[in-house]
Amino acid sequence: MRIAVAGSIATDHLFTFEGRFADSLLVEQLSKISLSFLASDLQVRRGGTGANIAFGMGVLGHRPLLVGAVGKDAGDYLSWLQEHGVDTQAVRLSEDKATARFTCTTDDDQAQLATFYPGAMAEAAEIDIAALGAFDLVVIAPDDPGAMLRHSASCRDRGVAFAADPSQQLAFMDGASIRGLVEGASYLFTNAYEAELVHDKTGWSADDVLDRVGVRVITHGADGIVISRKGEDDITVPVAPARQIAEPTGVGDAFRAGFLTATAWGLSLERAAQVGALLATHVVETVGTQEYAFTKADFLSRFTEAYGEAACADISTHIGTDH
Repeated sequence: MRIAVAGSIATDHLFTFEGRFADSLLVEQLSKISLSFLASDLQVRRGGTGANIAFGMGVLGHRPLLVGAVGKDAGDYLSWLQEHGVDTQAVRLSEDKATARFTCTTDDDQAQLATFYPGAMAEAAEIDIAALGAFDLVVIAPDDPGAMLRHSASCRDRGVAFAADPSQQLAFMDGASIRGLVEGASYLFTNAYEAELVHDKTGWSADDVLDRVGVRVITHGADGIVISRKGEDDITVPVAPARQIAEPTGVGDAFRAGFLTATAWGLSLERAAQVGALLATHVVETVGTQEYAFTKADFLSRFTEAYGEAACADISTHIGTDH
C-alpha cells in the first residue's frame, strides 16, 4: 500500500512553565490580555504534523512519501527523516523562506499556548500531488490551507482515497473551506474539540459528517478513541497506559501514524486504533515529537499488556517489516 503524507515540516521550540496558565487568566479582561510566562526549560525538536506522521510510520516499518515544503535550513532534518524510513524526494525546497517553526509553552496542567510561523510551508500549495505518481491513500495533514484544499480536490477528481486531518488549521478555516477539505474523505481525524468545530463551522450534524466520509476517528485524550461509520456501531478503544507523562506535543500525530500504518497492513479499525494509541503513548513519555524509540519485543509486550494476547498476535508479524 503506497501512502503519501502531505503536511507541515517544522521545528518545535518547546517551553515548560512551572505553574498554571489558568491562575493568570482573568475572564473579564481577556480582551486586554497581555501576559508573559517565565519558562524553566527549552527543548528544540524536529516537528511539523506531516513530518511527525511520516516519521511514526517509518519507525513502524512503512515507507511513506512525505509531501511538503522546507527552507534551505532543513538539510539535517531531511537526512534524519530518511534515516528513519521516510521518502523525502517530494519535499519542495524554498529558495528564500525558512522552514516553518512551532513555538509552544506547556504548564503543569498540560495546557498549552502555541504560535506557528509558516515560512516555507506557504509554498506547499504549489505542489501538484497528482504529478507525484499513484497512491493508495493520501493523508492531508495540517499544512498551508491552500495546499490542503488543492490536495483534497486533486484526490476527489482522480478518485484517490484520502484522509482529512485538519487539526489545528480548523481554527483558521471557514465553513466552506472545511467542507471542501472533508467532503469525500475515506477517513476524517479530529480530537473531540475539533469535531465540534467541524459541526459549528460547516453546519453539519454528526450524521451529516458520516454521510460524507467513510470513517470518522475522534480522539478523546485520556478517554480513548471513538471510531464511527454510517450505519455501524461505534468502536471504542482505550489509551495504552503510560509509564510516565513528559510532554504531550505530537501525540495526535503519532496516533495517526500508527493507525494508518496498521491500516496499510490490512488490520481492522480496532487494531489500527490500538497500534496508534500505543505509538501515541510513546510520544507522551518523551519530550519532542520524534524522540521516542522502542524495540519490537518491548512494543509487543506493552501491546499485550494494554490490549491482550489475541490483539498482539494480530500485529506481531507486521511490526518492524516494510509494507
